[in-house]
Amino acid sequence: MKHHILIVEDDAAAVDFVTQGLADAGFAIEACADGSTGLARAAEGDFDLWIFDRMLPGMDGLSMLGALREQGLRTPAIMLSALGTVDDKVGGLAAGADDYLAKPFSFAELRARIAALLRRADRAEADAKATRIVVGDLEIDLLSRTVARAGRAVPLVAREFHLLEYLARHAGEVVTRTMMLEHVWNCRFDPGSNVVDVHIGRLRRKLEEGEAPILHTVRGAGYRLAAEG
Repeated sequence: MKHHILIVEDDAAAVDFVTQGLADAGFAIEACADGSTGLARAAEGDFDLWIFDRMLPGMDGLSMLGALREQGLRTPAIMLSALGTVDDKVGGLAAGADDYLAKPFSFAELRARIAALLRRADRAEADAKATRIVVGDLEIDLLSRTVARAGRAVPLVAREFHLLEYLARHAGEVVTRTMMLEHVWNCRFDPGSNVVDVHIGRLRRKLEEGEAPILHTVRGAGYRLAAEG
């Protein structure tokens, strides 16, 4: 899949130079020439990286980037500028840029910086997926040990969280009582109690407060966590 990059630069020659080089390198490129248009496209578009010139008509690059960061957008951004002093670079980074490249620059350096930022973003996305489980509108954060259903916080005690995590790791599969006893209660035999069913009942009530069923009973087999029955 191609990475999608937005370039906001009012120097047509610079845009042609960068756009051609990045397109040849396999990137999908969109460009605009003023800060106001750039702000709208960055806020609306699905981009993997932004490249902004610092001095732009309509809205300067620092203001544009600051506005996007205030909206909670964390897309990696490279600031380009003819202003290359230490203070200039610090100002750009403080505004929310992830990198700052002074003009004139070599395309090879720009390409290397883009690659580094995209690698960092890909690692961050992978780490986030490794610490979060999503089943339909149910989100489980394994680091903070919190649960939300359709944006609603679902308070769980430790055993309930452990049980839900186990079910979520097997989402769509039938999980038997024996499996839950072994992996959640660390019990290698059936104690002959209804402890699993009691906890499942409590968990279901917390998960389904007005939302569609997500924790399903499979008669004679066990339970299945799935967004659709």
